[in-house]
Amino acid sequence: MRFPVELEQRSPAFWAVSGTVLVAGLGVVDYFTGYEISFSLFYLIPVFLVGWYSTRHLALSISGLSAIVWLGADVASGARYTNAVIPVWNMLIRLGFFVTVASLLGALRAAHEREQRFARIDHLTGVLNARHFLELADAELARSRRYARTFTVAYLDVDNFKEMNDRFGHAAGDQVLQAVGQHLRDALRRTDLVGRMGGDEFVLLLPETSDEAARAVMTKVHDALSAQMRQWSWPVTFSVGVVTFATPPDSVADIIKSADNLMYAVKRSGKGSVHFLTRRG
Repeated sequence: MRFPVELEQRSPAFWAVSGTVLVAGLGVVDYFTGYEISFSLFYLIPVFLVGWYSTRHLALSISGLSAIVWLGADVASGARYTNAVIPVWNMLIRLGFFVTVASLLGALRAAHEREQRFARIDHLTGVLNARHFLELADAELARSRRYARTFTVAYLDVDNFKEMNDRFGHAAGDQVLQAVGQHLRDALRRTDLVGRMGGDEFVLLLPETSDEAARAVMTKVHDALSAQMRQWSWPVTFSVGVVTFATPPDSVADIIKSADNLMYAVKRSGKGSVHFLTRRG
């Protein structure tokens, strides 16, 4: 299904030109088929394409152009009316129809994009949900294996989260998770992946990140999150296991398991800190 994907990647300028050319072409065909044959339905093609793949304003412009070109082709092909108002009225009716279609397509596309986003994003924290994280991590792992690139995975768990919920309520617990998600999104690069694996656990994948760079980044992240919890006087700390892979393993499950095991080693040693490990084979 490469064709629809490529269409979605086209710029508004492409759709402005393409829509205009399509409307002009339809106008020429409409002229040569004559006014006795109704051709207005075909003007929905550029309206539909622009309305779905581009902006609402551009779709409305193409709708207006379609109505005007239809009128020009109709008159030029020899149509005669008993009153000069009739063709203008017909054009306005078609314009209203085209605009309605363009508006409905825009609303449908916006709803479709929201649905796609909700299918990928954890609604509470704004980071990737577990399913989408695993899909992207699998692609990143394949890329790292192909180009022999070092990468880092970190597993973060919120310590004492159950006690936090019991003592302050679930709203406060949600606020903690939202703060963690927001900070992780802000602190990391656009190329990094952040996912919520469920409950109070987050996993991070940092492409092309050495053990030295990972140590600097994750220490900074841990310190900032811990300071924020202290500022709010909440009894929450963070246990983090950070594993740098010089040689990519066979599966995403392997990399997550390695970081998860290291995170639990942090919990067994007293919680609230970061442990680092480099795997070279």
